Amino acid sequence: MLGKQGKLAVVTGGSNGIGQAFCERLAQDGARVAILDIAGGAETEELCRAAGGDATAIETDITSPEAVAAAAARIGEELGSVDILVHSAGIYPNTPFVELDFEEWRRVLTTNLDSLFHLGKAFVPGMIERRYGRIVSVASTTFHTGFPGFTHYTASKGGIIGFTRCLAEEVGEDGVTVNAIAPSVVRTKTTESGVQASKDFFGQISQQQAIKRPELPADLVGALSFLTSDDSAFITGQTLVVDGGWVRA
Repeated sequence: MLGKQGKLAVVTGGSNGIGQAFCERLAQDGARVAILDIAGGAETEELCRAAGGDATAIETDITSPEAVAAAAARIGEELGSVDILVHSAGIYPNTPFVELDFEEWRRVLTTNLDSLFHLGKAFVPGMIERRYGRIVSVASTTFHTGFPGFTHYTASKGGIIGFTRCLAEEVGEDGVTVNAIAPSVVRTKTTESGVQASKDFFGQISQQQAIKRPELPADLVGALSFLTSDDSAFITGQTLVVDGGWVRA
């Protein structure tokens, strides 16, 4: 979905997987992209330029409010005002609850959810001031279904959905929309290397879907493109499930 020429998008977790696919699609749509990731984003920069856009990777620990504030200041000085914020960074260790310690619980909540607070504090005031913004976060269908071993992960994604609903109410009159996308288990290099793959995790989930194949990052970019466009200006506070029909809410 074109029409993002001149827009500046910030994407977390953009060095690989879903975040990388989001960056590439936003660049294809005409947006300039700032990639915030603790890992280097040179490969994503190249993909964005090949797609006809421009991208700048900024190594950032999004769990740190100071690091996020510093990245926001650099973006403001070098790239300009942020129109689109996409939060796709996250971790998902699989640990049964009886084996889960508080340190790991906090690590997941800090990475997946607290980071959204830091990003919001850094970028939402400017969107309100300019009376324009598109915020999209990645939630998960585990919030709807539950899944063993992912109590901390699912709690963090439920927090994202709650954050989305409440912030949408606060900034709706300021031209800012806030939505979430909830995928199923997405096949990426990271998920393929995890314990899930060895248990035919993708196949098990696929058989529960209406569309019986594993979900790929490319399956999510159309929804992201729409929710960050002007065509979605009257849609806010929503969680759009994009999972091949696993959850039918």
